[in-house]
Parts: sequence; structure tokens; C-alpha cells
Amino acid sequence: MAHVDVIRVKGGARLAGEVAVGGAKNSALKLMAATLLAPGASVVANVPRITDIAIMAEVLRRLGCTVALEGTSATITVPDEPGSEADYDLVRRLRASICVLGPLLARRGYVRVAHPGGDAIGSRGLDMHVAGLSRMGADISGEHGFVIASAPGGLHGATIWLDFPSVGATENLLMAAVLAKGVTEIDNAAREPEIVDLCTMLTAMGAHIDGAGTSTLRIEGVDELRPVEHATVGDRIVAGTWAFAAAMTRGDVTVRGVPAAYLEIALDKVVSAGGAVEPLGDAFRVRIDDRPRAVDIVTLPYPGFATDLLPMALGLAAVAEGSSLITENIFDGRFLFVNEMVRLGADIRTDGHHAVVRGRERLSGAPVAATDIRAGAGLVVAGLCAEGVTEVSHVHHIDRGYPDFVQNLRDLGVEVERDKAPDEEAFGF
Repeated sequence: MAHVDVIRVKGGARLAGEVAVGGAKNSALKLMAATLLAPGASVVANVPRITDIAIMAEVLRRLGCTVALEGTSATITVPDEPGSEADYDLVRRLRASICVLGPLLARRGYVRVAHPGGDAIGSRGLDMHVAGLSRMGADISGEHGFVIASAPGGLHGATIWLDFPSVGATENLLMAAVLAKGVTEIDNAAREPEIVDLCTMLTAMGAHIDGAGTSTLRIEGVDELRPVEHATVGDRIVAGTWAFAAAMTRGDVTVRGVPAAYLEIALDKVVSAGGAVEPLGDAFRVRIDDRPRAVDIVTLPYPGFATDLLPMALGLAAVAEGSSLITENIFDGRFLFVNEMVRLGADIRTDGHHAVVRGRERLSGAPVAATDIRAGAGLVVAGLCAEGVTEVSHVHHIDRGYPDFVQNLRDLGVEVERDKAPDEEAFGF
């Protein structure tokens, strides 16, 4: 009989204290892939201790690299000729592993990477990756679940317009362009702090990049890059999770490791809900004394409200005074977990990519299941606002994005434990 881990949380806690946020998962994984661009030993510091990092480490090992994970550092030694095939059994568990496509194509001229898997939150096409690399001279095809790309004569510079500011496509094209012949311009590029972080590391490796943090990236290709040491930027999604958790529980929490500027719109929503936000350099403090007020939220590419924070936005709306309209514009399956929130007593009605949420004073503890990383964290945080005990199963999803999650909750005053769940059938699976 199958068993899954469960987080059991007692409702009614008011979060108070400090929480330290480590490196961004969505940056560290790409920085690890970027080390493929230079033979020798690179060190990526401030990596989160999560399962996705371990999977990426194994992806790199199977490409011929030596990877040592010690504490929050990853030391990656890249051979002169890394492998050119990323195994299906690993790539299907980690969609971010598709980011080895760009650097391997630039280094080897040939790559065979399994089509990525990942969270069940909607379609994630590779059309923009393929179209961009094709413009740079790559011949790309697909067979048996693999993406196969070759550029026997090497990649060359090109002008590329992205239909949507895709983070993944921007990263893959950026990493391919740094070793391509000539100048590449990526228009409508993603602007996230994680993109800026990658540009900073690549520049330290010897790349020539202009426009980091803007919608136009200009890359002048170089012949070779060198290994470096680089510290990952702080995880703004984890930081935003704690900010919303503080607002939902009428708490007082100082979040360290991420500047408020990375979460400008999200924190503005917390202020609109009645909270006070105090920037503190590489940290910020969130405090709210009364029941939060309803706010409308629309997810958009950075610097807009992050789609990864939508579960927390729904949680805030579920306990706010009044009705909120939450609109999801990025992933078509982000509302998959709404039924779990409803089991906690949330009053949510969805229609396409809109959700109308009528706030309630208190939710009600119940057994629920995480469907992805952020939904899992959102359900645990919602459980803090519920009467009784909330049990969240399938919390291996949470492990992929939140190191030390249970301990962080305890440090902020929550009664919480992690345990083996009863059989899955007891939760309706």
C-alpha cells in the first residue's frame, strides 16, 4: 500500500519572528546549467537544499561533470567535451533541465534532450526555444519524446523576437548566444531578477551582454568562457510566500535574503490589504494587525505579479474581508488546486482564467493534497487560517521549492509536524 509524506498544521497561529530565505531555485538550476559553457571547476554558492538541485546535479553528472554538493554550494567540474544527451528519466522529473539545451548546443554542436516534465500547472511548449535556436542556425527535430538539435557549423548571431517574455526561452537562447559567432539580439526578453543573475554570472565568465533587466538583450559572442564562483540571488517566490503568510495570519514577520524591490507589486498588494511593509536593505518586514481587506490580483510577467504566488493570493483572498477577483494569465492549469482550497472552506468560483473569491473569517481544517510546489505551500499557509488541523499530503512537491519549510514554520510560532500519511485512498485518491 502506498504512503506519502504529510504536513499536519494546527490553525490559529499568528506568524511572528524572522525567516531567512536562501538562493532562488529558479536561478540556481540555470546557473548550474550555465557552468557547462566553460571547462573547469565553477562554484555556484547559495543554492537551496531542495530535491530539484539534487536532480540537476545528477543531470550534469550524466553529462560527464563532477558535482559536489556541500551545504549551500555546488562545485561543478566540467570536462573539455561534456556529453550531449540528457536522460529521459531525469528530465521528466525536472522541466528546468531543458536549460542544458542552449549551452550544450553551443559547446558541442549537437544535443539530444528529453522533453521536460515538471509540475501539473499547464502547458509549457518549447516553440520559442526551437524558433530562436533555429534562427541561430540550429537544425531541430523531435522523436520519441526527445528534442534533437544540431549545428555542425556552429551557431551564429541573429535577431530574435519572443512572442511572450518566456523565462526558459530567454535563458536557453542567452546561453546559446554567448558562444555564437556575431551578435544576437533577443527582443521581448524576460526581465526577472533570475535572468539578471544569469547575465551577471555569464559576464563574469567572460560573456559580452548588454541590457540585463530590460526587454532587449544584446549578446556579442565570444570564443570561450572561463569557470567562475557566483552566489545565487535570493528566492523572491519563497520570500513572497512568507509575506502573504504574515498578511493572512495578521502576523509580524521579517524576511531576510531578498530585497523588497524584487516583490514590488506583490508587497503593494499586501499594503492594499491593510498591511505595513518596511524595506530593510536585503530584507523587509510585513505586519498586519487586523483582518486583511480584499484585493484584486492579475498575474503577469515580471515585473508584474508572479504566477508562482497565485496560490498565496487565493489564500489571502479566502480570508479577506470582501470579495476578490484573481486573474491568471500565465499558466492554464494554475487553478487545478482550487478544489483543495474549497475543501478547506474557501468560497471560490472559477471561470476560465478568473477566480472570484468571497472571503471568510475562518477556514476549516481538512485533509488536502498538494498538486505542485506553490499550491502545496499555499495549502499549508491556508491551513494556518483554519479551525482545527489541516493535513496536506504529497508534500514532496513542497520539498522541490522550500528548504526547511516545516522548521521555518515552527520558528515563526506554528504548531506543525511532518509525518507519514495514512494510505492515499483515505484522501480520496
